[in-house]
Amino acid sequence: MKKPVTVAITGTAGNIGYAIAFRIASGGLFGPEQPVNLHLIEIEPALGALEGVVMELHDCAFPTLNNVVATADLDSGFADADYVFLIGSRPRSKGMERQDLLLANGSIFKPQGAAINRSASKDVRVLVVGNPANTNALIALHNAPNLAPTQVSSMMRLDHNRAINKLSRRLNVQPNVIKNMTVWGNHSTTQFPDLQHCTVDGKPSAELVDQDWYRGEYIYKIQHRGAQIIEARGASSAASAASAAIDHMRNWALGTEASSWVSMGVMTDGSYYDVGKDLIFSFPVHCKDHSFEIVADLSLDDYSMGMIRASEKELIKERDMVLDLLR
Repeated sequence: MKKPVTVAITGTAGNIGYAIAFRIASGGLFGPEQPVNLHLIEIEPALGALEGVVMELHDCAFPTLNNVVATADLDSGFADADYVFLIGSRPRSKGMERQDLLLANGSIFKPQGAAINRSASKDVRVLVVGNPANTNALIALHNAPNLAPTQVSSMMRLDHNRAINKLSRRLNVQPNVIKNMTVWGNHSTTQFPDLQHCTVDGKPSAELVDQDWYRGEYIYKIQHRGAQIIEARGASSAASAASAAIDHMRNWALGTEASSWVSMGVMTDGSYYDVGKDLIFSFPVHCKDHSFEIVADLSLDDYSMGMIRASEKELIKERDMVLDLLR
């Protein structure tokens, strides 16, 4: 066995955190030879439920689970963390405007970013899952000045996986033959699932799908899939979100296939696809050696650029709503 790595998870008594903790503890993230320490973080009122999660983790007798810490203290929870999943956040309630949600969750992610800055490993990798994930990631990063922009990302992998699934079902193929899917922009209804460079068993997807279906039903259904799930089960995505978070962090830590890319929300510096600076925006990325590189210079048609601009505009608006939290 190797030296244990420490993984911190916020909101672990919630549905996504509960689902992800057991996957990580069982070796589902780093493999069967890598032991893990889990630092489970919750708010004070949820510590009783969190203790039940700890009991269940121990009862599974996972050989890869080295140690478990359960706490409401951010500095203890993030202490020496190598990987962080920021999952816990306030859900949007009836009548709540998006700005209200941003400000409410900003009060969560601002102190979490500061605590990660103080207490986590200097080489930590932070994945923000709690929504609005892109702007929450921006808040966390701005409040962690010792972290490089490449150490924080937001989860777009659920949208990426949904886009692959819908295409695979349309074409009656296995998802693993679909490569170079890209979801651009924000984790919202402005996101843009882009098939322009996607291949299916080596063939350009543009040759295999009807463009009216692609620009109509396909894009709309991916953009609104979360709402569809809420309507069907009365609650938001949990197991699929946890699975996507595992996929995201696994690629970030262990790498992507050399010939393909995945979608990640990452900090912009103005160098790629004319997207402005200081946004957490989803791009196609290659991952290697605990880092990532945005795939540059893809040719994009006018329709694609228009969709990207719309999502950029929304993210700028979100950023402007939380400027006081970025200082």
